[in-house]
Amino acid sequence: MKTAEILKSDFNLARDKAVGCICGLAIGDSFGDASRMQSNRENYGITTDFNKGAAWSTDDTEFALLTAKTLIECEGKLTTQHVIDAWLKDVAVQDEFKRGGASEVAAAQNLLRGIMPPESGKFSTFHLSDGSAMRIAPVGIICAGNIALAAEIAKIDAEISHYSDGISGAQAVAAAVAVAMVDGSIDEIIDAAISVMPKDSWLYANMIHALKIVEDANGSIIDAWMPLHDALKASTWATTAEAIPAAFACLKMMGDDFKKGVILAGNFARDADTIGAVVGAILGAKYGVGAIPPHWVEKTRYPSGTCLNFTKGVDLVDIGEKLAKLIK
Repeated sequence: MKTAEILKSDFNLARDKAVGCICGLAIGDSFGDASRMQSNRENYGITTDFNKGAAWSTDDTEFALLTAKTLIECEGKLTTQHVIDAWLKDVAVQDEFKRGGASEVAAAQNLLRGIMPPESGKFSTFHLSDGSAMRIAPVGIICAGNIALAAEIAKIDAEISHYSDGISGAQAVAAAVAVAMVDGSIDEIIDAAISVMPKDSWLYANMIHALKIVEDANGSIIDAWMPLHDALKASTWATTAEAIPAAFACLKMMGDDFKKGVILAGNFARDADTIGAVVGAILGAKYGVGAIPPHWVEKTRYPSGTCLNFTKGVDLVDIGEKLAKLIK
């Protein structure tokens, strides 16, 4: 593996990986959301590319941009107060969220009631959602190679809207991105994610189960596909213990190529935008923006502001470059 020191001394390399991570997240988000649309299922069955229509972003990309913006403004020295201030400025001010995640909306409502972290995340029906994991990749970028720091900062960001597995899922994705940033193997990336999961958690149990299904299928996507869906399915599809193990199972089966990995994850169904976003972020960090089809980058480069108004037209490449400068 490389080290954070190498990334800090080689900005072009750091930029390639940071931009790859942010753009990969947005691509996986938009790709997964499109692939589960009924029209795409009727027309293509399996979606393998973006069609001619306009791309759009969902809460996955736009809340990741909130996390990124907060990290950039505090120069990577994140505190709970930084997160609170950011959410009050850019989330709680909105009257509606066309594509907002339930956990994030509940957190904003709690803040307006004067309920602060960690209670703002804990006192929520949706505290086990994958809404924290979908937005946390920027933390992994700045914590390249440092699993413990990635988990620590991820907790600060996540606990405004989540609790228990909802926080652990964010820590797992941040740890995975941190290892991907320094060229860890797919197994090392997965091990990093598992290392920060509480061993008595639903998330950990499902993660181990999902990887066992893939192992028993000898990595065969066809043989693992339906058993994975049957084993992981929760009562609602945006649950951390379902979506995050699904994402890592996709990485295990198809983590050697960005495009193939995102196509697999984006077609997983259920919360495919988050599964795609997590896989895209990790593979983008590992292989860099140079490994991503250029037309995919341009297709999703400027978010639509579908969820958070401030994100409309933000340049993801610029955000990635700024995060690259914060690598610790």
